[in-house]
Amino acid sequence: MKKIYLIALSILFIAPIFSQEEEDSKSDTTRINIGNKEVIFIGHEEEGGEFSMENCDKRSEAHWAGLDFGFTMLMNDQFQNQFDDHPYWNNDAARSQVWNLNILEHKFNIAKHYFGVTTGLGFSFTSVAFKNNYIISSTPDTLTAFIDTVNTFSKNKLKAAYLTVPLLLEFNTNRNAEKSFYLAAGVVGGVRLASKIKRKGEFDGNEFTKKESGRYGLNAFKVDGVVRLGYSHWGAFASYSLLPLFDDGKTVDAYPLTFGLSLNF
Repeated sequence: MKKIYLIALSILFIAPIFSQEEEDSKSDTTRINIGNKEVIFIGHEEEGGEFSMENCDKRSEAHWAGLDFGFTMLMNDQFQNQFDDHPYWNNDAARSQVWNLNILEHKFNIAKHYFGVTTGLGFSFTSVAFKNNYIISSTPDTLTAFIDTVNTFSKNKLKAAYLTVPLLLEFNTNRNAEKSFYLAAGVVGGVRLASKIKRKGEFDGNEFTKKESGRYGLNAFKVDGVVRLGYSHWGAFASYSLLPLFDDGKTVDAYPLTFGLSLNF
């Protein structure tokens, strides 16, 4: 930043030597680009002069960094939200929430500001809500669940946190993100950081909350096909997991399908 202002100060003294003046002109404006900044000198015959520096970033902004909120449902390998032989995976979609906190982004322009490749970094916090009082039972070879006939659960969720990295092809209609429609499609990869079961319920007239950390047969990685679209800071997204939620062979394949809204920073 200091270098920019030193260069601008030097130009302030040198520019008048090379500028041309018109007798009938009341002001003279000189614009000079320095990196992604535009230095503007405005000279007035009666008032002296003005100096300003504005952003002139030719790289359009990505639409990844921000906050996503959505709901997810588990789909079988026939793309149906029904598991007849494994009814515990018929999750409650209205209570199965997804929060994505996307903290870093960068867009590599390919065709000016209209088209590019977006990547970044984020965190995904997902939960799968069970419809009934199911207790997950996990062994090294199998993953199943049985109904708890003693306790009544008001909340019964399998939660997981992931570190995520996107690779998206993004189309923009305007360099200025606040005035741009956008469409992005690609994949988002993730690695599981932590997982747990959270239950809230009532036993013998007393309320309880129980949290149990564990792997619960969850796949260590995930890869989601993603579509994001919107205008300015607001948008919507949809994703479908290309890898099963659980380890292969432990239980029936289940693939999360997620829809939601996004707020871009």
